[in-house]
Amino acid sequence: MTTEVDDLFYERADTYIDIANDQTKKVNRGKVSASMMYATARFNSWISACKAESGEDLLEGKAEIIEYFVEQYRTMLDENLEDYASNFQDYMKRQD
Repeated sequence: MTTEVDDLFYERADTYIDIANDQTKKVNRGKVSASMMYATARFNSWISACKAESGEDLLEGKAEIIEYFVEQYRTMLDENLEDYASNFQDYMKRQD
């Protein structure tokens, strides 16, 4: 993973996952996933805006910002899909 991982990285991620899992009790997983992606995009836009001097400055860096976040997501998604494939039987145990 390209992102620097601090001691609480996975704990924070697990907190978001716990919230998402709780929401799937009320709506389907696809809707929860869409809301999480929107929230991530919104938060990352704010993070990017915090580094900009103006709206124009933000737009000038837009392509680079998008490339960075898309590449980070692609890497994380790839790693997690590989992990799920390798551990499918353990992770996806069906309760009858």
